[in-house]
Amino acid sequence: MPHPTLKQLRDLVRTLNYVVSVHAADELDDDNLTVFDLESILLTGRIIKRQTDRDTREVKCVVSRRTLAGAPAEAVVKLGPTGKLVVITVYLAD
Repeated sequence: MPHPTLKQLRDLVRTLNYVVSVHAADELDDDNLTVFDLESILLTGRIIKRQTDRDTREVKCVVSRRTLAGAPAEAVVKLGPTGKLVVITVYLAD
């Protein structure tokens, strides 16, 4: 599976072609973050790491940026089988 580019990720967010996993929604709530924080991270952040699953060859990207309030945060995303961006998790970073 090809590695998604930052442009692809941003285009999917801009066109609202993304889904937030239940786990990611829980993490947003736990860290008092909003979907606007998530979108800001994905639209202005940078890919700091790519991880490839050994079995499925699925590529996950870790995107890092600050929240709207200025706290460092990261989101882990992948391209789903339908072409949508899947937000796996999001969290405040140290």
